[in-house]
Amino acid sequence: MLTRSLESLLAVLQLADGLFPAGGFAHSLGLETYVAAGIVRDATGLSAFLDGHLAGSAGPTDAVAVACAARFALMGDLEACLDLDLRMDAMRWVPELRAASLQMGRQTLRAASSAHPAPFLAAFARAVADDRAPGHHPTAFGVALGSQGVDPGAAAAAFLHTAAALIVNAALRLLPLGQVEGQRLLAAARPRIARLAASAEAAQPRDLWAFTPGLEIAGLRHAELGARLFRS
Repeated sequence: MLTRSLESLLAVLQLADGLFPAGGFAHSLGLETYVAAGIVRDATGLSAFLDGHLAGSAGPTDAVAVACAARFALMGDLEACLDLDLRMDAMRWVPELRAASLQMGRQTLRAASSAHPAPFLAAFARAVADDRAPGHHPTAFGVALGSQGVDPGAAAAAFLHTAAALIVNAALRLLPLGQVEGQRLLAAARPRIARLAASAEAAQPRDLWAFTPGLEIAGLRHAELGARLFRS
């Protein structure tokens, strides 16, 4: 049992690692627009932005999708995963944020399928390739970990940490912010991430919701910026 638990932990660490080629380095998830507008200028502003993203979007939408996808993968329920992914697609209406989720999801499927082939992961990847589902990042992330025996709560927590790290790493390129300060912000986010992951673990697809109008407007305005470092 200990060996199996350690293998699950290693699966989480690999997928949540910044070196995993999901393409997250190319996205700021709206942060670049906030920085360009002068709304986020320092660590305090970044902390507020991170809290808003976690509480209004990544937690109640993405983490719930990850937990549900991991649960369905453990159960071997492919149709439930496909329905979940279509529900995610309906909620991703901002073009840049939708494109980011699809790009990262499909890259996650390709890399995870190559690194650790698993029958359920392969079946979901084929369904995405056949256009039976879009292949959004949270669904792909959950399926990849659930296929390796990772429990839904751990998968949700890993995704939330990855999302927070993506935003902090983007901030390091956009703001006069040091790496140590970035790590402090990630550490400070742990209690919120733990609470959101626990809620996600107990949720069902019907519980998905989001309320981040500011982030959605930032996503729409990002395409109009004169100079951009990121794709979203």
